Amino acid sequence: MPFALYSPAFPNGQTIPSRHTADGGNISPPLEWRDAPAGTRSYALIVDDPDAPRGVFHHWAVYNVAAERDRLPEGVTAGAKTESLGHGINDYGHAHYDGPNPPRGHAAHHYRFRLMALDVDALGLGPKATVNEVRKEAGKHLLGEAELVGTYAH
Repeated sequence: MPFALYSPAFPNGQTIPSRHTADGGNISPPLEWRDAPAGTRSYALIVDDPDAPRGVFHHWAVYNVAAERDRLPEGVTAGAKTESLGHGINDYGHAHYDGPNPPRGHAAHHYRFRLMALDVDALGLGPKATVNEVRKEAGKHLLGEAELVGTYAH
């Protein structure tokens, strides 16, 4: 089977629940995956909005996710006690998840959750790495990518 990413909170292509948006709890949704490529040693996740008025807007990056994982629980903001997750600085200037928040009156925006399987145990990034820097560094080690898309409008 192909590498796949999904969420118990919303099906691919459907509306992201308010709880996981800036209008609600601003809590990262639970994510699960299966069938990672052979040789996967870690994962990185990027969440962005390609429909933003000024170009792609980055909402979250988490990296150095252990290869043994097959999920991220709801509300991930800091590493689990057994590992040290890295969080990229998003376009709000925060090193944590910031949920969908499209401009009022816009049609529904599409939010891409892209999980990258990597051939390294950890990305050598500093604590102030931006989402773009996470994406660029992860791209050098990419074995495969799985995507989940959710929509949201006010």
